[in-house]
Amino acid sequence: MVALLLILIPLAGGLLGFLLRDEKTAKMSALLFSLAALGVMVWGLAGANAAGGNQWVADWLPQLGSRFALQMDGASAVLCLLTVLAYPLILLGTWNNHPASPANYFALLLLAQAGILGVFLAADGLLFYFFWELALIPVYFLCSRWGGEKRIAATFKFFIYTFLGSLLLLVGLLYLYYRNPEGSFALESLYRVQLSTAEQGWMFWLFFVAFAIKMPVFPFHTWQPDTYEQAPAGVTMVLSALMVKMGLFAVIRWLIPLFPEATAQFDNVVIGLSVVGMIYASLLAMQQDDIKRLIAYSSIAHIGLMSAALFANNESALQGALIQFFSHGVNVLGMWIVVDLIEQRMGTRNMRELGGLAQQAPGLAILLVIVALANVALPLTNAFIGEFLMFNGLFQFNVWYAAVAGLSIILSAVYTLRMIQKVFFGEVNERTAKMPAIRWYEQLSLVVIVGAVFVLGVYPAPVFALVGDTVTMLLAVFN
Repeated sequence: MVALLLILIPLAGGLLGFLLRDEKTAKMSALLFSLAALGVMVWGLAGANAAGGNQWVADWLPQLGSRFALQMDGASAVLCLLTVLAYPLILLGTWNNHPASPANYFALLLLAQAGILGVFLAADGLLFYFFWELALIPVYFLCSRWGGEKRIAATFKFFIYTFLGSLLLLVGLLYLYYRNPEGSFALESLYRVQLSTAEQGWMFWLFFVAFAIKMPVFPFHTWQPDTYEQAPAGVTMVLSALMVKMGLFAVIRWLIPLFPEATAQFDNVVIGLSVVGMIYASLLAMQQDDIKRLIAYSSIAHIGLMSAALFANNESALQGALIQFFSHGVNVLGMWIVVDLIEQRMGTRNMRELGGLAQQAPGLAILLVIVALANVALPLTNAFIGEFLMFNGLFQFNVWYAAVAGLSIILSAVYTLRMIQKVFFGEVNERTAKMPAIRWYEQLSLVVIVGAVFVLGVYPAPVFALVGDTVTMLLAVFN
């Protein structure tokens, strides 16, 4: 029941949102529905049933062998928790933004949340594809309607990439369906489909490219910096903190269990691409003056490490990747909120035009420094646990991969500390001297994020307990 409610609540909120007209009412409605989803998730976790698998099955398209089947295992529980926690923080952090046609804007945001949660919960191939598209379509309209000056070009590139990925995914799912003697799209039924080595090989790449575009992984990443830069702030947060996890989660729910032989055959290729992407993105991040583009390239580097860890075939790497799903979402969300607060007040994201903000907004500076240092995996912060385990897992898989990937730690510290220095320290200029104070609800969103950074950094045991079943399943597939 929890799994169904998690989807129905934002879906109902989104549909209701289209009927509203007043901006304040639309904002408050979106916030209340997002808090309701968070309450349901907390209730589900408190019931100690999430790790055991909350399920919901109903007839949907019996002619096609497809059911409305939802399943919450440990990994999906972690990502559902991240999603329902992120949405109230996004709304509070951007509360002072005033989009045109606010009712439509917030309605589409909630529809995207319903799609994202559906992707994490779907236990049927056709239903998974339905939610995959449901998450993407609202984001496309949000970017094209409320984005920046170059939104049309960025949205077109985003559409082309995502359309190609969706097409490949649909072809792969249909092939599995027609090769399934049970005539079913059910997840467990598709797991039992017997494919030859050659079939597994080309099917692996159909699914992997579809998921790699969404993450994104090098060289399928080129849509991401432009889209993040041009998308409205709240949409960028959804894309970076949540939607990239759709691709990573799909790897462990669909790709690896469906094609275990091909996974073992191509693991070095995927890890190699991921590691190259980490270094490439980190070097590009060092060259950026636009804070949004810096964080966009930084995100590619972090996703690359998670992607590599998923294919490293050992417990340490898998545990690290799964806990990092949550940690990365929390940290990058905090970074985006700070960037939006600065841009709304200063009218710029260019680091060359900023400086000395710590003197004008010391509280904001403290919060950003904490989140930024968590982003570079400082010990006692949430990202340290995940990154340590992932690098340990990569070292067990191949020393050279770990050594090259480890360079990204140094590069990450360089561009992150450079950003902190240029934005918050140095001399106050004419622009930054007029920095107004941040409001209580904006502070609240950042304080919650900082709290999560330290709580998970000091006591990650609950997350390890949640993802234990997923790690066990993946190790059984690998072995």
